[in-house]
Amino acid sequence: MYQAILQIHLRLLQLGKTIGEEGSKLEGHQGLSSIKGIGKITGAILLSVIGNVNDFPDEGRLASYFGIVPRVSNSNENEHSGRIHKRGTKLGRTALVQSALIAANYSPYLKGFYEQVKVRRGPGTAIITLARKFLGIIYRTLKNKWVFEDFPNFVLAVES
Repeated sequence: MYQAILQIHLRLLQLGKTIGEEGSKLEGHQGLSSIKGIGKITGAILLSVIGNVNDFPDEGRLASYFGIVPRVSNSNENEHSGRIHKRGTKLGRTALVQSALIAANYSPYLKGFYEQVKVRRGPGTAIITLARKFLGIIYRTLKNKWVFEDFPNFVLAVES
């Protein structure tokens, strides 16, 4: 039993290494991995979910693709915004939320934004709002082919 668990663990480590190596060959991976909070594997996951960033005319469409925009119910003149619709891929949404929370630890701007929303709307809404803002940063990074030298202060190393 122990040998079987050890073999599975070793295969998972090898799989993670392979995903990181192959993902680093994708276009835009260098720009994404320059953002603190996004590593090799997370960058590969996000790039595989996004595909070609030029397929999305704006960051709102990308956010809708990830499933982190609120549901909207319309009835005559009434409009109600509810919870997020979660129509996107769960793996991509999870990777986005986790990397946004990590990035908030490095960026005073994102941390302040998160704390401000948390006080007003609660921690759950604050996390999704932070992920939405972080996805906007990812969108602009991929669209403009940015590479950050210093992400917390938004200093670019290479401009296109």
